[in-house]
Amino acid sequence: MRSSNIHALAYIIFGAAMVSFTSVLVELAHVGPTVSAFYRMLFGGIILLGVSLIRRERLWYGIKSLAIPLLCAFLFSLDLFFWHRSILFVGPGLATILGNMQVFFVAVLAVWFLKEHLGWRLMVAIPIAVIGLFLIVRTGWGEQGGAVKLGVVYGLLTALCYALYILTLRRSQSEEQKLRYSLFANMTWICLLASVFLGITVLVEPEAHFSIPDLQTWAALLGLGIMGQALGWVFISKGLPQVNASVAGLALLLQPALAFMWDILIFDRPTTALEYVGAAIVLGAIYLGSSKKKK
Repeated sequence: MRSSNIHALAYIIFGAAMVSFTSVLVELAHVGPTVSAFYRMLFGGIILLGVSLIRRERLWYGIKSLAIPLLCAFLFSLDLFFWHRSILFVGPGLATILGNMQVFFVAVLAVWFLKEHLGWRLMVAIPIAVIGLFLIVRTGWGEQGGAVKLGVVYGLLTALCYALYILTLRRSQSEEQKLRYSLFANMTWICLLASVFLGITVLVEPEAHFSIPDLQTWAALLGLGIMGQALGWVFISKGLPQVNASVAGLALLLQPALAFMWDILIFDRPTTALEYVGAAIVLGAIYLGSSKKKK
């Protein structure tokens, strides 16, 4: 792997590490899941807007230039919408596994639309990584009753939307774009537009409201904006255009593995030896999929 690609992969890994803290912050926030997603995008967008203004970056190329950022925002909003509903039906464990099936969708879509070649290492690493994720967040299928089928559908829709978002985000920063926003300006538009979609969802959801009840929730929601968006997805979007899309999708599996670790360290999650093995398998699969045989 070339030096520039290694740096780009490092950006994606760092971004995924920042995003991994979002599950902790969502748990600390005393608001509903859609509301926390709305403030994550709103606060992240405001912070990125401030950075863009300080850097004097151009924020407007005309209405046509917003086509791809608008699509990115819509796909990411759908990703959050379906994922939260999958959790309601099958629980966070299985919902996390299903959502991270994005690696399959990214690989297939990259072959179909981007004409990328899947090497044997990546083809082996993908199922190994999913097996590792299952060991980490496995859950009892029989305990979910008749809700499992609907939860699985929502989970797979989450994975599809997440994969489409990754590929569209990669496209938005491609050098082929004639009216291409800078990194910060692009993520500013995506965050603010996504907050509009999620805000509309909050308005129509029963019992959902925009009020922030306490200081802990304020801190958690600000953390979501800073770590999840201003740092996390800025670094991920910076690295995506320079890395093979399939490898990038696999590297993003680091996020649920780290989220598992934070759950243990911060919330004292009871953990078995098999789950630790699963985390090691995921990390090993990421290394296998992102490396190439030396000449």
